[in-house]
Amino acid sequence: MNSPKRRRTQRLLAGALALTLVAAACGSDGDTATEPADDSTDESADSGAATETVGGTLVGAGSSAQAAGMQGWQAGFQALNPDATVEYDAIGSGGGRELFLAGGSSFAGSDAFLKDDEFEASKERCAGDQGAINIPHYISPIAIPYNLPQIEGSTLNLTPELIAGIFANELTNWNDPAIAALNEGVQFPDLPINPVHRSDESGTTENFTDYLAQSAPEVWTFGAIEVWDGDGPGRGEGAQGTSGVVAATAAGEGSIGYADASQIGDLPAAAVGVGGEFREFSPEAAGRIVDASERLDGRNEFDFAIEVNRTPESADVYPIALVSYHIVCLQYPDQETVDLVQAFMTYVGSEAGQEASTASAGSAPISAEVRADILTSIDAISVAG
Repeated sequence: MNSPKRRRTQRLLAGALALTLVAAACGSDGDTATEPADDSTDESADSGAATETVGGTLVGAGSSAQAAGMQGWQAGFQALNPDATVEYDAIGSGGGRELFLAGGSSFAGSDAFLKDDEFEASKERCAGDQGAINIPHYISPIAIPYNLPQIEGSTLNLTPELIAGIFANELTNWNDPAIAALNEGVQFPDLPINPVHRSDESGTTENFTDYLAQSAPEVWTFGAIEVWDGDGPGRGEGAQGTSGVVAATAAGEGSIGYADASQIGDLPAAAVGVGGEFREFSPEAAGRIVDASERLDGRNEFDFAIEVNRTPESADVYPIALVSYHIVCLQYPDQETVDLVQAFMTYVGSEAGQEASTASAGSAPISAEVRADILTSIDAISVAG
């Protein structure tokens, strides 16, 4: 038998689905009547399912890569829950985790899961003694935008080794023969390469450099890093946040950067070498990377940290995919916070929530199987006591 909490979660999911169906019906030009629902369906689909709502203010902070997706989630959730407000400050993944662990927010958005020491700190931050969990709600390609008007109309092809060489400062001019060899017929200018990187602590940087470390370890010897400091590759232009990297790349001819694909605007992006071919980013191609990856042994059964495989064999996969998490406590001190966190996270992970993120940010929706597993973790959130 389903628990009361599970039934409540099912009703919240049904409410999200109901909103999607209503929107679809309102947007239809036809006047075909909709068939009534079968009364024999699960109780989560009953006519009163969409009426249970929550109220209050939920505060989150973190990943700037999630910013566009968060706008879709906020709008959809608040339409379902008119008395609820979700505030989100896109201060970067590192800043979001720090604020969450300090008790300044109820959840964090992060492009990297909690490190071991952060998980231990979460046991002090969260009520009870179970700490926090990582929920992978946002999957998006990390694009490699560039500013080379001289090759407009051509696609820039780059292997992992060349990308690593550029950001490790081993390739310094666009007319390098190694670049020309991969781009037959393209006339590259005699122009210095300006690699643009994040200046703040960044999960996007960690995902991008993890790709470099896995796919070109002989060139990229710095490992996966969150902060681009003097002990790492050093040279290049630093910029604050995703928007800063995109703005700096767009402003400087010869620049190349890395950023959440949903936010690069009109900048072209490089096609990446994978499986013996070159693959341009797309949500669908990025989403396939999750199928090629494994869930880590969690700190507990409800944790969903994923070890992303950056070297897939299939050319149908775009290998630089950002898997971004929502970090939440398994236990909070009061029921209102539990209700808000469960309701919002349930909506975000629902089919309707994933569609909202795809529409606003071009992200890749998580699969039905992952959504079901995640719902089990959300259902486990409770009041300490």
